[in-house]
Amino acid sequence: MSMQSHLSELQKRHEALEQQIAEALIHPSIDDLTLRELKRRKLFVKDQITRLQQAESVH
Repeated sequence: MSMQSHLSELQKRHEALEQQIAEALIHPSIDDLTLRELKRRKLFVKDQITRLQQAESVH
């Protein structure tokens, strides 16, 4: 997988997590632990995106 396609895949995953978080905030049945886990995963993906973008700009 090329770096660009990997970056694109991570961005899609980030958007999907963003959507899940937005939906979870609408539904009060979602517990805080689930919401916290979604946010943690979103932040992890965002960090991966940032690292790849920085590595791409170096090369």
